[in-house]
Amino acid sequence: MNVTICIAQKEHYKFAQEICDTMEASALLRGTGIAKRSPEYIQKKMENNDAIIALENGKFAGFCYIESWEHGQFVANSGLIVHPDFRHLGLAKKIKKKVFEYSQEKYPGAKIFGITTGLAVMKINSDLGYKPVPFSELTTDPTFWAGCKGCTNYDILERKEFKMCLCTGMLYDPENKKTEEVKFNKKVLTRLKQIKQTFLKK
Repeated sequence: MNVTICIAQKEHYKFAQEICDTMEASALLRGTGIAKRSPEYIQKKMENNDAIIALENGKFAGFCYIESWEHGQFVANSGLIVHPDFRHLGLAKKIKKKVFEYSQEKYPGAKIFGITTGLAVMKINSDLGYKPVPFSELTTDPTFWAGCKGCTNYDILERKEFKMCLCTGMLYDPENKKTEEVKFNKKVLTRLKQIKQTFLKK
C-alpha cells in the first residue's frame, strides 16, 4: 500500500462527491447513524485547509476533516472514512493520527473531541489519548449539535436534551496529559453500547 496522506487542497475538490457517497454507504452497511455532509461542505473544508485526505496513485483512499467551536477552544475530528478498497490495512489509524497531530498544530491548546458509535474508532481515539466523557464535557455550541440532524438517531439526542445518545463522547484535553492512562476495553464499551441502545430507544 503506497498511500500518501496530506492536507486536502482545492485540487482535491473532485473527490468531494465520492467522499460523501462512501460515508453514506458505510453508514448503511453498518446500520449506524451518521451526520450527512454535502459535497459543498466537504469542499469548504478543503478550501480552509481543515481536512486530511489519503490517496494512492490519484485514487481516493480515505478522508477526515476538522471542525472548530467556541473560538477554537474545542476541535472535532469528524467524518473519518476509508474507501472499501483500503479497509483492514490500518489506514484509518494513520489518518486519525495525522488529523490529530495537525489539529494540535493548527489549534494549539484546544480540547479535541469526537462522538462515535464505532468501537474501532474508540480504540484509535483511546490510543491517541482520548478519554470517554459525558456530553456535558464537550462543546455547548448549538451549531455542533445541529450538525447531527442528518443522523438517524437525532430524535434520541433531542429527547435526551442533547445530554446522551447512542454515540460515545471522547475527549483529549492537552491540560491533562499527565492523568492516568485509560486502557481501552472493548468488552466494557461493547456492553455500554448495548445498554445505551436498550435504554435510549425506550
